[in-house]
Amino acid sequence: MPSPVTNPSPLRVEMEDAVDAIRKFAAGRCSARTVVGITGPVGAGKSHLAAALARCVISTDSYLPDYEHIPEAQRDLPELAHYHALGEDLRHLKQGTAREIPVWSFQTHRRESVQLISPESLIVCEGIQAFYPPVRASLDVCVFVEAPADVRWSRWEHLEITGVRGWGVEVAHRFFHTVADPTFERFAPEYRALADVVVTNDRYKPRRQ
Repeated sequence: MPSPVTNPSPLRVEMEDAVDAIRKFAAGRCSARTVVGITGPVGAGKSHLAAALARCVISTDSYLPDYEHIPEAQRDLPELAHYHALGEDLRHLKQGTAREIPVWSFQTHRRESVQLISPESLIVCEGIQAFYPPVRASLDVCVFVEAPADVRWSRWEHLEITGVRGWGVEVAHRFFHTVADPTFERFAPEYRALADVVVTNDRYKPRRQ
């Protein structure tokens, strides 16, 4: 596989300016449907940005394996997820075809059902492995969201405290520091180098329920 093309001078914006900046950047692609990929470490604000950008949003989390079959240390490894299927789904959406997308639960940590996603002019794929090669092949715009680790953990902790996630604070804290962050750091330099837009999101804001 050829080396990915890197962007030496990405556009850099704060989170409050990101939606307008990304939409303007995507408009320059001049295609009927544009696929925006959003990556970054856990808790950076990827899903918040994706929801603000578009109605047609797919998360890489939806293609995770059932956790009960995977050792904890390997649960964020992209080669164990179903990202080739995600790449295919993005390709069909870009061509204008609706797709059945998996629904993965953060309460049971497994795939529970499917949902039908219809394509729109702006399609967003967000998640820690949104730039993984089988997914990246369908992206038109690459966005990297960054935030300090303490701010990111505060966001995740809020999700656990409020019951949005199903582990509880203690288990989530261990996973954040021993699995999620270390695994993403293996890919972070490559993913950051691919970014057309780098978004800084360094202020802690609890997610609304």
